[in-house]
Amino acid sequence: MTHPDDARFMARALQLANNGRYTTDPNPRVGCVLVRDGQIIGEGWHQQAGCGHAEVEALASVADAHGATAYVTLEPCSHYGKTPPCCDALIAAGISRVVAAMQDPNPLVAGRGLAKLQAAGMAVSCGVLAEQAQQLNRGFIKRMTDHRPFVRSKVAMSLDGRTALASGESKWITSAEARADVQRLRAESSAIVTGINTVLADNPALTARVDFPAVQPIRVILDSQLHMPPSAQMAQLPGRTLVLTCADKPSQQHALEQAGLEVYQLPSHQGRLDLPAVMAFLAQQQINEVLVEAGAVLNGALLSANLIDELVVYIAPSLLGDQGRGLFHLPEIVVMADKKVLRWADVRQVGGDLRVVLVPQA
Repeated sequence: MTHPDDARFMARALQLANNGRYTTDPNPRVGCVLVRDGQIIGEGWHQQAGCGHAEVEALASVADAHGATAYVTLEPCSHYGKTPPCCDALIAAGISRVVAAMQDPNPLVAGRGLAKLQAAGMAVSCGVLAEQAQQLNRGFIKRMTDHRPFVRSKVAMSLDGRTALASGESKWITSAEARADVQRLRAESSAIVTGINTVLADNPALTARVDFPAVQPIRVILDSQLHMPPSAQMAQLPGRTLVLTCADKPSQQHALEQAGLEVYQLPSHQGRLDLPAVMAFLAQQQINEVLVEAGAVLNGALLSANLIDELVVYIAPSLLGDQGRGLFHLPEIVVMADKKVLRWADVRQVGGDLRVVLVPQA
């Protein structure tokens, strides 16, 4: 049973959960609000893996939570992980009612926390602002239910759909504001994925350059034939760099590993890395959200494999001509019926450019 104020207090819990947008990986972003007699008496959110969960942080912010209602954006956990079950903490504190935005998406857990709270005599409601809660943790949900990360591809193009000149020159198509916006996308991603051709051409760092606390994304290079140079810039940087390949080259692999890179052999498909196998592997690495920053070949392959969940396109008000490089290599499209159909999700101006967000047509 829901109450008139449930949505208002859950909205505050979601606002708190969003504080962990850049820091909670691989855990979900969760917020909690404690309310008694229509007034908020305590708040908390999960800040990063290994720290207290949102419910525990909220309970720690008050001297006495007895009889209060707890609004939490994700079903309280009922199992021991790095921290004790939040259900037990809520029961011990004397909470009388729990309102959850959504069930835990883990099929092994879903519903058990709420059932445990009900068995302890609490009133329980679930589904308040569920859509907003799901949006906040779509990567975690995707990993738990589909066993792969949520995949977002970022591309920048001219008004005539070109990502670079024929020579490959591409700096800079978009404005400084658009490039800063990309850094925020990087910061909220668990991993940045690119192809070996991008590494060889640009030698990128693939780091999130932001002025707020963020867990740096894991760098993932798809390198079917293992051409990754041990001298690449990212080998000198802190954090993990994963090189995924389907080639068996022990000496090259050893050189890369000596340089501090992690090399993994995965299944192949028609001489290239099998992309569904890549995504399954990344899920096993507890990667929730992937940002793809790559060229037309890898983007086209991911799109053809239906592995892009969201496309973010930065459109600059400039023209590069019909000799420039395109966005997607899609040789299988030969008649109009083969076209890839997307749906508009968001359009806004960023600096002097447009940022368009699209999702696959359902």
